[in-house]
Amino acid sequence: MNYITIKHLHMTCVGLSGFLFVFRGVWMVRASPLLEQRWVRVLPHLLDTLLLASALGLALLSAQYPFAQNWLTAKLIGLLIYIVLGTIALKRGRTRTMRIAALVAALVVFAYIVAVAVSKNPSVIQF
Repeated sequence: MNYITIKHLHMTCVGLSGFLFVFRGVWMVRASPLLEQRWVRVLPHLLDTLLLASALGLALLSAQYPFAQNWLTAKLIGLLIYIVLGTIALKRGRTRTMRIAALVAALVVFAYIVAVAVSKNPSVIQF
């Protein structure tokens, strides 16, 4: 596979993963039984595995790595925060209010990660 193919695979996985996270968040807010369907529990793990594999492939092909490139470090830290917030939003939040707050925060972090990826600038948000 060449760089462009892997990059498009990565971007597609980002879009699908984000789209599915939004749907799962809406289903959580509505206490929908759809959230308990097997495909809803399995598909995110498959997408995220493919997303991570494509990210590693891009890093290797481009020779750009976290802790060597500031923008990739920012994306990695953002990803870790997004994962923690996502698990609070969808599973570990003790109250509905806590889950909704974590969902909103996770979506903000997701938007930051995408903005950093597009701009290749970790300071994309200026106050």
